[in-house]
Amino acid sequence: MSSETLLYIILAGIIALLLAGFQYKFNKKSMTKLSMLFLFLRFLTIFSVLLLLINPKFEQITLSTIKPNLVIAVDNSSSIKYLKQDANVNSLVEKLTTDKRLTDKFHIETYTFGEKLSPSNGIEFDEKQTNINDAFNQLSQIYKQSISPTILISDGNQTYGNSYEFAYNNYKQPIYPVILGDTVRHTDLKIQQLSVNKYAYLKNQFPVETILVYNGDTAINSKFIVTNGNSVVYSEIVNFTKQNNSKVINFKLPANTVGVHAYKALLQPLENEKNTTNNFKNFAIEVIDQKTKIALVSDFIHPDLGALKKSIESNEQRSVLFLNSNNVLTQINDFQLVILYQPNNRFNKLYEVLNSENKNRFTVIGTKTDLNFLNNINKTFTHEITNQTETYQAELNKNYAPFIIEDINFESFPPLNTHYGAVSFSLPFETILNKTIHGISTKAPLLATFETNGRREAVLFGENIWQWRAQSYINDKSFNSFDDFIGKLIQYTASNKQKSRLNVAYESFYNGNTNVIIKAEFFDKNYVFDTRETLHITVKNLVTNETKTFPLILNNTNYQVDLSSLPASDYEFTIKASKENISKSGSFKILEYNVEQQFLNADVTKLQQLATNSQGKSFFVNTAENLAETLLNDKRFVSIQKSNKNSLPLIDWKYLLIIIALSLSLEWFLRKYNGLI
Repeated sequence: MSSETLLYIILAGIIALLLAGFQYKFNKKSMTKLSMLFLFLRFLTIFSVLLLLINPKFEQITLSTIKPNLVIAVDNSSSIKYLKQDANVNSLVEKLTTDKRLTDKFHIETYTFGEKLSPSNGIEFDEKQTNINDAFNQLSQIYKQSISPTILISDGNQTYGNSYEFAYNNYKQPIYPVILGDTVRHTDLKIQQLSVNKYAYLKNQFPVETILVYNGDTAINSKFIVTNGNSVVYSEIVNFTKQNNSKVINFKLPANTVGVHAYKALLQPLENEKNTTNNFKNFAIEVIDQKTKIALVSDFIHPDLGALKKSIESNEQRSVLFLNSNNVLTQINDFQLVILYQPNNRFNKLYEVLNSENKNRFTVIGTKTDLNFLNNINKTFTHEITNQTETYQAELNKNYAPFIIEDINFESFPPLNTHYGAVSFSLPFETILNKTIHGISTKAPLLATFETNGRREAVLFGENIWQWRAQSYINDKSFNSFDDFIGKLIQYTASNKQKSRLNVAYESFYNGNTNVIIKAEFFDKNYVFDTRETLHITVKNLVTNETKTFPLILNNTNYQVDLSSLPASDYEFTIKASKENISKSGSFKILEYNVEQQFLNADVTKLQQLATNSQGKSFFVNTAENLAETLLNDKRFVSIQKSNKNSLPLIDWKYLLIIIALSLSLEWFLRKYNGLI
């Protein structure tokens, strides 16, 4: 407490005593005991009020010791168990976490990682993918400031993601890799990579590219074979030497029938080859009858045109052709959908043809759109003309019924620019995205769809959607989420199927290393998303005839089920609603493939480079007993003592109020009792 505050308290006591004495002592020759009690109570009241105003405080200093963190990141992928290192990992983790010297010096945190990083709740070695770089990216968000040396227990084999040996650029901590697995190089043949499109068109040929790799010292020969069922559709003799140890094979296969076709690529293994799992790869392709052709019509150049074309053509079932409002007229019947980008009066004949042919259309309205023309030619909606522009951000309507929409973080997307004014529809419509201004929803449609006279239409009230695609890449490091959103919108507007109360989203086939997720939406009779319904999926294995039933779990705006536990096979499924007689059926294929079993050795080079780059040190699992000593003797990792200065009130204001209330009440009661009031 400062001397100034102490002086104020003394003055407050003197003032309180003088005021109380003035009332009860002034002009009195003698003081009775009752008067002295009144004087004390009044003094106490005034003094408490003054203390409340002064609010005296004193400073409390506390010392705390902060130990450095010791982060243990454990590879939880199935490759660890495949390489027979699971027992070594469990033993090492137990030794590190129970070592008293380490627990005295460090605050130990244990994580596991595969596809994503998570706090350790047990190590199961069941992850299907490994992304070491992403694990370090997530750790960099947790341990930005504190000293946190990190032990990485892994075989170093990453199945996807950016190369992790340069993770120190973001994760500024010393890294100590513990290398798991065999480091002896065995003679091995493997299919390093196989690339094929997801779709092919009937009566065409689709290209396949594969990279074959040989690890060994002597010259060998083998045979590369591709089969479809029991039929061999391609084969080639391949030769390898120590110097010429890789080969790229390009070939084409025919697409003769519509549907999903599964193939198996096999590189015949050598005699006594240790790992034969990486000698084959299954792949599939879906053959479709025709491609959806879309006309993108505009009379001027804009970045939105390129962004829409890229997003739509990310699905090879669709092709986009740029046309202006004149040359589209002669080929209008070639397209299943026409996108009208910011129409003006030069679109007059095009609208007449579209209406006469009852063609599906998708209209984009922006600052260059001629609203007078659009209001006159269009009979479905009217846009108020204010001659002003405004920017709007997007808000997802979770009750949108026609098809499943994922929230791809629309609220983070930049605002779209368009005309300011209200929009009036002359028929029922469904809103996908609402307009928001400064985070406040206007409940006005930014993107809407509707059906009339057997055709489907969509309207986007804003330009610069190319910025959305760019922001989607910034958010997810991929265009996939935005392209999928545009793809679903195009699929809906290019089709004339009737609206359903039960919508299902799934793939025709899944690779064995990916999650098998099936999503569904269920709507009530008013086409409002129904969260009260219970959906179940019955899955039948067409090879074994085994049937299983799973519940679908409500997940925000849809129901979903994870069928990743199913083995590779062909399946049929039916999703049923328990309260109503509504169901949807389909089929899919799961291809046999385990990317984690493609590795024979630990990636020693990358792990050692990671240790060097981060100023750490690498260890093999059989020499990991030296790791604890290295950490304990490193002078960079020391505890930090911090002092915290807290300013605390001398007397809590609540107690002062209680004292004031009690002293005033007691004084009033005594004066009343003695007839002084």
